Amino acid sequence: MNWDQIQVDWVQFKGKVRSNWIKLTDEDLTRIGGRRDELVRCLRARYGFAKAEAEREIEAWMKAQRRAVEGQAPPPYPGGALTR
Repeated sequence: MNWDQIQVDWVQFKGKVRSNWIKLTDEDLTRIGGRRDELVRCLRARYGFAKAEAEREIEAWMKAQRRAVEGQAPPPYPGGALTR
């Protein structure tokens, strides 16, 4: 899975994004609209992440989504935003 797939299926993925980063608002999700750079911007604004940290968060989330698609249960998200 790559970001292009997430962008195309944004309606499906935005709920998963929201459940992972609960500080994101409905307005944020609408603004993001599947654009990775906008997700980075929103994560930086809501969580105070540096750009590299936001990118790492997204990569870890995408890896978990790939595992889910492959039928593997994703491991607990280590140090993810859900614990903040």
